[in-house]
Amino acid sequence: MKLLSILAHLILATILGAAQTSAAADAEQASTNPASKYNVLFIISDDLTATAVSSYENGVCQTPNIDRLAARGTRYTRTFCQFPVCGPSRASFMSGYYPHATGTFGYVSGRKNIGDRATWSQHFINNGYHAARVSKIFHMGVPGGIEKGDNGADDALSWVERFNSQGPEWKAPGDSELLENNPDGSKPVKGGNTLEMVKADGDHMVHSDGKTAKKACELLRTYKQQEKPFFLAVGFVRPHVPFVAPREFYEPYEWENIELPEKVPGDWDDIPKAGINYKTSLNLNLNTEQEKKGVAAYYASVAFMDAQVGKVLDTLHEEGLEKNTIVIFTSDHGFHLCEHDFWMKVGLMDESSRVPLIIAVPGKKPAVCDSFTELVDLYPTVAELCGLEVPARLQGKSLVATLDDTTVTVRDAAFCVNSNSFMLRTDQWSFIQHGTQGQLGMQLFDMKKDPKQYTNLALDPKYADVVASFQKRLAAKLTEINTNDLADVKKKQKTPK
Repeated sequence: MKLLSILAHLILATILGAAQTSAAADAEQASTNPASKYNVLFIISDDLTATAVSSYENGVCQTPNIDRLAARGTRYTRTFCQFPVCGPSRASFMSGYYPHATGTFGYVSGRKNIGDRATWSQHFINNGYHAARVSKIFHMGVPGGIEKGDNGADDALSWVERFNSQGPEWKAPGDSELLENNPDGSKPVKGGNTLEMVKADGDHMVHSDGKTAKKACELLRTYKQQEKPFFLAVGFVRPHVPFVAPREFYEPYEWENIELPEKVPGDWDDIPKAGINYKTSLNLNLNTEQEKKGVAAYYASVAFMDAQVGKVLDTLHEEGLEKNTIVIFTSDHGFHLCEHDFWMKVGLMDESSRVPLIIAVPGKKPAVCDSFTELVDLYPTVAELCGLEVPARLQGKSLVATLDDTTVTVRDAAFCVNSNSFMLRTDQWSFIQHGTQGQLGMQLFDMKKDPKQYTNLALDPKYADVVASFQKRLAAKLTEINTNDLADVKKKQKTPK
């Protein structure tokens, strides 16, 4: 596995070097393009943690296509979602509001909570763009909604046209294995939100993501011929469970070679009950083999998704659209891969709340930005880049300045919530409060000394002032995000019919 990692980094260095040379040439050619003519290609993965992307910090899981986008764009190293669950996260960045501002915590688009205010893509439609989505942008059930091929919780007003990508998911022909168990050792019902690996027979087009890539490529070729600029949103559902990928993508990731995260004795002793993830190796009754298979299957799913991203990027290049198209790649939230014996999302530790973010803009040089950023920043950023008015009501901050100067500090802390739990993440600290007053417990981690978040300092008297400071800051943040122009919408919702 170590040899594989060394070879992978050598290959990655070659890819990055070639891509940066190409990016420099494209930047020179693109320098005369007016911003108002930029197209937008927004690509989003599902449940992708930044720690699984090879241009971030993973030396085993390889994502060469995401990496080559990173090599010609700005790669943001500290981007956080606003809610580590699919539905509310997507409703947040598409609406431009934090979840607590709209009360959108479930698997809905959030339309009823924002009234007639334009969503991100709708704002582009209102300014003369052709906006389309392929597959999951607002929430869709995985695997159920993908098996049906329906619109899920999509918002019809956000698109001129929309396309769904039906797939067999866990029912795909091949070798499948349900990895998790019930606490009593029995197997749960297959096909739900479960750790399940499927080494699928057949080619890419058997699956939803293969169909999504094909449709996106077709649309790019069509849009090249039209006069209107486009906003094309492409949603891939992997690596969301079930871990379904063609057999070839499993081959590089033999489970026997997987190295699991460090297991620290007594790791949970200082974690409040509210901070224990809903899926753990304990309540899933996983043995070491199953844990390793889970990580390997996740990597295979990431690699399959990355291959589909590559098809879309190839078409963008082949059609000559790179020179006037802004490309964004990200995920709706992260994913635990056995860190602290945690699995999946929902929690507010970094693995679940942090996401990859890459923004490639014609004319801008490749760069890496370490400022704290949030997914809610996408709406104002891309609107400004395209020369559109940026609605003052939006709660995100524009990242445009960072594209020319990566030392710019957009914000000194990232904010993420999970219903009744809240996180503020600074350079020095990660503070997590459970309950509006911390009545369900608190967590404080020194991210300089303890980046893997093993030692909770919240109850240590030496850090009482730090905790008090964060509680005061958090209260101010919650007041700030609830003070907005949605008051009339909330009032109408409370008015009896």
